[in-house]
Amino acid sequence: MKFWRTPLDAEKIHIRRGTVTIIEERCKGCEFCIEYCPRDVLKMSSAFNVKGYHYPLAEAAERCVSCHFCEALCPEFAIYVIESPDEA
Repeated sequence: MKFWRTPLDAEKIHIRRGTVTIIEERCKGCEFCIEYCPRDVLKMSSAFNVKGYHYPLAEAAERCVSCHFCEALCPEFAIYVIESPDEA
């Protein structure tokens, strides 16, 4: 993460990572997860699901910081984040 200034405890800050999982069949294409993702991880796919809606794809999965905001916003419970194990 790039800071506009370096915090005094920068070496102690651990950025959590996560894996975004999308249940394509549940998605209705509202794009809330794409619009409000603070790290711009998701984008809309060109493919359709079984309901006829476009669904999101994790375009930049390495930028996910496991904030779970997409989970909170999704009205269809079609997206969730699994936190990656700590690299120790």
